[in-house]
Amino acid sequence: MAPQRPVIPGFHPDPSICRVDDTYYLVNSSFEYAPGVPLLRSTDLRAWTQIGNVLDRPSQLDVSAADPSGGIFAPTLRHHDGRFWMITTNFSDQEGQLLVWAEDPSGPWSDPVRLPDTVGIDPDLAWDEDGTCYLTYAGFGPQGPEGIVQSVIDPVAGTVLTPRRRLWQGTGGKFPEGPHLYLIDGYWYLLIAEGGTERGHAVTIARGPSPAGPFEPAPDNPVLTHRGTDAPVQNTGHADLVQRPDGTWAMVYHGVRPRGSSPEWHVLGRETFAQDVEWHDGWPVLTHRIEPVTAPGTPTVERLEARSGTELPPTWVANGRHPSDVVSWERDGWRVTAAGNEPVFVARRQEHLYARVCARLDVRGTDDSSGSDCSGRGGLTVRIDPHHALSLECAAGSVEAVATIGDVRQVLGRHPLDATAELEVRVVEAPGPWHPCRQGPDRLVAGVVTSEGFGELGHLDGRYLSTEVAGGMTGRMIGVSCAAGSVLIRSFTYRGADDPAVLAPAAKS
Repeated sequence: MAPQRPVIPGFHPDPSICRVDDTYYLVNSSFEYAPGVPLLRSTDLRAWTQIGNVLDRPSQLDVSAADPSGGIFAPTLRHHDGRFWMITTNFSDQEGQLLVWAEDPSGPWSDPVRLPDTVGIDPDLAWDEDGTCYLTYAGFGPQGPEGIVQSVIDPVAGTVLTPRRRLWQGTGGKFPEGPHLYLIDGYWYLLIAEGGTERGHAVTIARGPSPAGPFEPAPDNPVLTHRGTDAPVQNTGHADLVQRPDGTWAMVYHGVRPRGSSPEWHVLGRETFAQDVEWHDGWPVLTHRIEPVTAPGTPTVERLEARSGTELPPTWVANGRHPSDVVSWERDGWRVTAAGNEPVFVARRQEHLYARVCARLDVRGTDDSSGSDCSGRGGLTVRIDPHHALSLECAAGSVEAVATIGDVRQVLGRHPLDATAELEVRVVEAPGPWHPCRQGPDRLVAGVVTSEGFGELGHLDGRYLSTEVAGGMTGRMIGVSCAAGSVLIRSFTYRGADDPAVLAPAAKS
């Protein structure tokens, strides 16, 4: 059987889904990046389009204090009484859960209501038949995690109406989290993740007569896990259920695609997968995979050019700030400006196992509009976080390929840079022959394209830009960095595919 493919590839973890009529809406975690909480839409659970970001303005989201993998943790999206509701945790502040609503999912979404007396992560909303709203989440107490807890709240006023009560601690796996509560055929079902979001990740479920329980675990838990198997998708967990218009059910969840030799590395972060669900004796059972509409070898191409429009696409984000704070549109493209002494990074997700990214950039210093001042510094960057990156860094008329791995920063190569040159990063297959212990997931190659063709300046084993090396909960991002002065993005082209042959250098699109 062919490897399972994600329905939403790349760094799209912690999916939460709801349906209104014949349309599905889904949100994901965004961590230190803004705008936050990407919002996608589908009519078949197979083809998804990002229609925006729920937290798309500074009055809704402040990630200025977010370290790598800080910021926005797992959101929940629900539709109730004519409104869409989204609740999440900004792990980088101390103001409690963050709740917004909208009549139209395309926005505008409200400014947030905060619930400061609900310390924890992964909040869920559910309403009973008389309209009582239940907030269920993974609680934190003075001694640490407390498992799954619950309070009744007023979601409009942001008032906690009852003390929190403990519901269920799962089946014994570490970190019971990611709860979702549903009323189905007279039972209240509590779906959670446990085992940690690494190789031991799992989905378990329990049910009870009321939103407060008591909860009886399913006899065949876990409902989903790939731990201890050779499945090409691992770390499966953090699920949500949705019912189709015809009464059938499906589940979305996240997982990773590790590659290379032992212990294997994943580089794209946790991606969103989906499967059909059947109910047996009152419990959900996963059946057929739900696969993307596109064929496995179909390439994806996204071009960013001056004529593309005056706003960046919703797929583009910045770390620790909103793009609107540091990116402005000009007739020739988008200008990214360093924020004082703080470097700026604006980017989109690497969504495929293999990619080719090309950019034409104009780097300028702070004091010279001609572009010749040596104080300007920036370029094309692929990274997991600031300490695990490969950059084509332009300054003073030259470009350097720079690898950053932890506290080590090494220049791999250097080349003169003129106005006609194009920067390019290629994500290609790891070189063979295969070795059981020493082969990474892929290789990154950085270089410059001139009239004479592509010239490599350096390459890096892909394991150094993986979650297993960098740590954290995000995936690779590819975009433009600016450490000083400004960088004008004249063009940026992302080509991605899961088949490396599709992106062979001779291929044109």
